[in-house]
Amino acid sequence: MLQLGGLTIDTPVVLAPMAGITNAAYRRLCAEQGAGLYVCEMITSRGIVEGDQKSLDMLTFDARETVRSVQLYGVDPVYIGRAVQILCDSYGVAHIDLNFGCPVPKVTRKGGGAALPWKRNLLGAILRSAVAAATPYGVPVTMKTRIGIDHSHQTYLDAGRIAADSGAAAIGLHGRTASQAYSGQADWSTIAALVEHVDIPVLGNGDIWEAGDALRMVAETGCAGVIVGRGCLGRPWLFRDLAVAFAGGEALNLPTLGEVADVMRRHGELLAELMGEQRGLRDFRKHVPWYLKGFPAGGELRAALGMVDSLARLDELLAQLDRTVPFPVAELGAPRGRQGSPRDHIALPQGWLDDTDGLTANLAEAELGISGG
Repeated sequence: MLQLGGLTIDTPVVLAPMAGITNAAYRRLCAEQGAGLYVCEMITSRGIVEGDQKSLDMLTFDARETVRSVQLYGVDPVYIGRAVQILCDSYGVAHIDLNFGCPVPKVTRKGGGAALPWKRNLLGAILRSAVAAATPYGVPVTMKTRIGIDHSHQTYLDAGRIAADSGAAAIGLHGRTASQAYSGQADWSTIAALVEHVDIPVLGNGDIWEAGDALRMVAETGCAGVIVGRGCLGRPWLFRDLAVAFAGGEALNLPTLGEVADVMRRHGELLAELMGEQRGLRDFRKHVPWYLKGFPAGGELRAALGMVDSLARLDELLAQLDRTVPFPVAELGAPRGRQGSPRDHIALPQGWLDDTDGLTANLAEAELGISGG
């Protein structure tokens, strides 16, 4: 089990927020497969406080979501505190995670995401504000971060100490720097170092492609649980495998193409319920390459599925798949989703590295135009 303050998660697995992916339909799909904590897409604190409709629309939860979990992005302690209060009071949110790990240039160049922990005093002020706002509701606050801006500007150990001192219930660490983005291999040794450094639970993130990877990470680092992001793209049954693995069960059979098709149909159905059929199936299209990765599905059929616009058409196309085809074992343990290349330069506000305070920094535009992460 994973204990976050007064919140108990039966399986120590967290679905990482992913922009355009972890909406209510996808969270429901994953939850139907296994157990864990399923976090919605990242939302800006400013958007919540100012009542931005796009931000508020992201606060859509499935009726069966008994634990509502939100990842919040922000750079201002006042906005963060007010947003946390709104989430707890008006939306029944039971867990709040703060994003200090996003490596996207449009975020870091404004001082947000993985750039912010360099400003230690600002980081502490944000965390204290969030915890103070959530405490009356009994809602645990956690944070997610990276090793640092780059290997010459590491922040994760200081961030862990600040999180613990501020009353955070846990800290998640992606074992890459912002400059690595999603390239290369995650350094799990940093997760182990953070476990030794703090007295709050540490959640490990990075390169969890199979259930065995999660067990190995826990064994090697001593982390209290794992955060799963790209590994579940097109593979929501990974949460089934993780639940079985953490319960000590034996590995389950890999799904056939027919069983994958059934999951695809369920995903399309849930998206249609959430967004309406036409919009939901348009959203479904981006998931098709992930579901069919490694399967012999044929170029024409893949292209047609990439243009699907109704459940009836989805049924027609899925019926053309050979349901007996076994899962492509060559795809096991292989990276999924975006990877890219490491960056030689990280976009930061001018003079960002000159000090570690941040309380007087002008970050008024840091939350404009930011959604997802």
